[in-house]
Order: sequence, then structure tokens, then C-alpha cells
Amino acid sequence: MDWNSSITNSLWPDSIQNRESKEKVAEQIANKVKDGDTIGVGSGSTSYLALLAIAQKIKTEALSVRAIPTSIEIALTCISLGIPVVSLQENRPDWYFDGADEVDPNNHLIKGRGGAMFKEKLIMSASSRNYIIIDKSKLVEKLGAQFPVPVEVFPSALMAVEAELKKLGATKILLRPAQGKDGPIISENGNLILDVRFDQIDKDMETKIKCITGVIESGLFQNLKAEIIIA
Repeated sequence: MDWNSSITNSLWPDSIQNRESKEKVAEQIANKVKDGDTIGVGSGSTSYLALLAIAQKIKTEALSVRAIPTSIEIALTCISLGIPVVSLQENRPDWYFDGADEVDPNNHLIKGRGGAMFKEKLIMSASSRNYIIIDKSKLVEKLGAQFPVPVEVFPSALMAVEAELKKLGATKILLRPAQGKDGPIISENGNLILDVRFDQIDKDMETKIKCITGVIESGLFQNLKAEIIIA
């Protein structure tokens, strides 16, 4: 049944920052698609543009491709483009692609402005090949230079987690507010998101944060291998 829905047309803004450079890396990702692939799809505008390019290739070459999305908006976008959506329970991704907020010289990442870092990291860890697509503005000398570290927290543990983050050297901790509703953002897992600033982020910070009881996941990606594709 075709619902003839126009809702998905409003998921993404008409104006996307650095769109031209993002479209260039989107084409590189689309060129990797092969018939029969199951692809993990990250969240954000870069992934959206890559999906547009992938959908065009699927249509032009009559390919059979499935997607494992990391967020509701990406799932809806896949459906609107006619790309079948499957789950991690059904299929393991052949490869995964996503954007990033920051990338340091060691290819460590900060991600999570879209609040989907838990599922992004889950699908990324299940994939044998990962591609991070960025423009040059995302390259930094050290993590935390431009963006805070997102930390997804079980709501009842909020205060306890805050105290432990301060012990790790957090200099500023903010509960991320929503823009389309009153109050804080609620993640797709029903949790809250803290945006945490550190003066220094050492190579073990991802592990240290994850070891705090009440933390679901962080936006630090320090221990997963990925190829960085720069526009």
C-alpha cells in the first residue's frame, strides 16, 4: 500500500552546510555499492546525501541493496527512497558509512550531535568495513577542539553520572535541550544526553566514560577502525 505521504520531505533542511563537498564524498560512497549489499547507514546530513546518491545508483543499475539505519529519520529516508530496511537481528552489515563531528590525526572521532551514537557504534562494531565521510572542516588537532563529547545517560542516573564525569576532568556539563519540544532531548532509547567539555581527552577516555554506571554510550569513537574519506 502506498500512503502517498509527504512527511519525509520535511526531515532534512533545504540548506545543508558544505553541501557541495558533502555531495562529492557521497558519490564516492555510492560507488562502493554492489548488488546484494547490506549497508549500515549512519545519521546526519552527510549520510542523507550519500543515501540520495546510493538510491540513484540502485535505480540506474537495478541493484538489490538493503539498509540497516541508525535513526528514525534515516529509516524513514530509506523507506521514502525505496531502499528496504532490515535490522541487525536479521542481517550483519557488509559495510557501514557515517559522518563525524571531529576527526583527529589518529582517526579518533567525536560523533553524536544527532543523538544516535549508541546505534551508530553498535552497527559500526558489527561491520567489517567502516567509512567515515567528512569535509576538511571536521579535521582537528585534538578532540574536543570544536565540539563537546555527547554522553547518553539513563535518566535516573543523571546526577551520579555528572559527579563521575567531573572526576574524569569534565569542565562543563550541559543537559542537551530539545528544539521542537519543551525540556531535554529524549534519545531513541528513551535516555538523556549530556554534552561534556574536557580540556584533555586521553586515548582511554572512551573506555573510562563507558565504565560509569548509568552511561549508555558516548560520542567518543576511539577504538573502532574506519577509513576516513575527505572531500
